[in-house]
Amino acid sequence: MSDGRNNGAARVGIDELLERVRAGYDRIGPHEAIAASADGALLVDIRYAALRERDGLIPGALVVERNELEWRLDPQGSHRAPEAVSHDLQVVVVCNEGYASSLAVASLRQLGLHRATDLIGGFQAWRAAGLPVGA
Repeated sequence: MSDGRNNGAARVGIDELLERVRAGYDRIGPHEAIAASADGALLVDIRYAALRERDGLIPGALVVERNELEWRLDPQGSHRAPEAVSHDLQVVVVCNEGYASSLAVASLRQLGLHRATDLIGGFQAWRAAGLPVGA
């Protein structure tokens, strides 16, 4: 008997959901991310303000808080960022440690951004790799 809240769908824990989502695309490391950026990929920092203020910014990254991401990156959206020019745009999503970014990528791919990926280890991996960080 169903409780009516999940309409009979199997329940999935967050670890399994992350595994399923990540199986659908290739994630990249910090050095691959900076190289992709140099080749025209859009780095998108979805960390919330307190983390950006505490740890700094990736120079050149577009800052879009997670709750606005789909609105700002949908090339057909009425609230899109000027950088959201095409569904073919390579987007590299960066969160703090590489978890929320994976779920964000799944959402962007549902919008047709088929080249969306995320940074393994997030901003913390970027900084640990010695890559540029600004204020």
